Amino acid sequence: MNLTVIIMFLVFVGATLVITYFASKRTQSTNDFYTAGGGLTGWQNGLAISGDYLSAASFLGIAGAIALWGFDGFFYSVGYLTAYLVVLYIVAEPLRNLGKYTVADMIAARFEMKKVRAFAALSSITIVIFYMLAQLVGAGALIQLLFDIPYSISVILVGIMMTIYVLFGGMTATSWVQMVKAVLLMIGTLIISFLVLLNFNFNIFAMFGEMKNVTAPELEGPFLNPGSQGSSPLNNISLIVALLFGTAGLPHILMRFFTVKDAKTARSSVMWATWIIGIFYILTIFLGFGAAALLTREEIIAANPAGNMAAPLLAERLGGDFLMSFVAAVAFATILAVVAGLVLSGASAFAHDIYGQVIKKGKMTDKEQMLAARTAALSVSILSIILALFAQNQNVAFLVSLAFCVAASANLPVIIYTIFWKRFNTQGAIAGIITGLVVSLVLVILSPNVMDPSGNAFIAMEPIFPLNNPALISVPAGFIGAFLGTFLGKAESHEKYREVKVKSVTGISTSDVSH
Repeated sequence: MNLTVIIMFLVFVGATLVITYFASKRTQSTNDFYTAGGGLTGWQNGLAISGDYLSAASFLGIAGAIALWGFDGFFYSVGYLTAYLVVLYIVAEPLRNLGKYTVADMIAARFEMKKVRAFAALSSITIVIFYMLAQLVGAGALIQLLFDIPYSISVILVGIMMTIYVLFGGMTATSWVQMVKAVLLMIGTLIISFLVLLNFNFNIFAMFGEMKNVTAPELEGPFLNPGSQGSSPLNNISLIVALLFGTAGLPHILMRFFTVKDAKTARSSVMWATWIIGIFYILTIFLGFGAAALLTREEIIAANPAGNMAAPLLAERLGGDFLMSFVAAVAFATILAVVAGLVLSGASAFAHDIYGQVIKKGKMTDKEQMLAARTAALSVSILSIILALFAQNQNVAFLVSLAFCVAASANLPVIIYTIFWKRFNTQGAIAGIITGLVVSLVLVILSPNVMDPSGNAFIAMEPIFPLNNPALISVPAGFIGAFLGTFLGKAESHEKYREVKVKSVTGISTSDVSH
């Protein structure tokens, strides 16, 4: 166990706990707990969104995927980045104008039936658990590598830490931890990228030239061409569909737009986030190619079968124990910040939507809702920890892509129809959520990720569904389910749609104007 690593970890963990302590003093109401009182500026929220979005999948998973599979790994970078265009142009402003705390709030602005809110909340909780699974797998692998302690103990320790942040600090603590972590992550990535380029005498063409010569028995095509994993074109297209449309349905990202005062600031947040995230994903090329050039494939796989430890190992090769310790501590802070945001969004979906609005019908005190939110946060954490114990050998970037698939299939169709389709009704909203959720989950269970005859997945048998990520089927299914549900259900008054249309653009309720 390295002393430098221990010191660096203690410094990072201590700093985040101090932030949580001061934030807890400012977290007095549910509004503070869920949205930090709506007081973040555009650049602050942009940094926090970046911190939320640049997760273990981005830093650990993508670097490992590119190092092992070349262009096939870079698909993740392209998909994650371009997804923000969908958020910027379609979702951010209407969501901020229509919602209060959660995605279900936005949908309930048009459909007041409790069933709609309940299904929207259920979808959000499912997505959160998928995403949490990825972060905890990454954290477990990281702590196992650095401290040589069992994977299961590592996952439990991270789970305890993330729960502390949420229970005591709420969104204020989570936001500031994410901002600090985003800055540190960019610094670490820039340093590694600089050192990788230095190794190639700052000649990018020389780096790409060396990557052309990368070979391995597992590669089923050239390292720099699509298909090195042997994936069919449909598999890659399905992955891109999930990544491109999934962000606009992720509850923990969408929840960040409620932490600013108005839609203009929400747009500013997305602009800041897009620039930061864009620069980071360009730099993942240097992380992945640097690992492929300076480390052996065997070293990367020995540390973690899915390649999740490529970035920390590369940092150790380039900058010794100090840089490796810094990068590992940043990766750990990355995971803690992201899982805190995820726990918060899952807790709010249950406490605010299911318990507060469906079960208690909105008749509950601020104190009761805070207690429900903290209880839900604890429950989400425990469930995610249990599931993560069984997913050790999965690449975290891949696990996150499954969360994106569920988000794009269940949440996005209903969000878009709610804002833009006059004919859309309650039955359509329920049908869209159920169809997207059920189809995506069933196909994931039947896919090669869960079914593998070699025994490397959850079920040792031949997969029934051929695609690794079912988004190519499940996303259209979500839109079609909502469409059919609308026409098979009863027609509803368009008065609510007119109000939603005005409020989504202006932030002003027509009922307020009439009074």
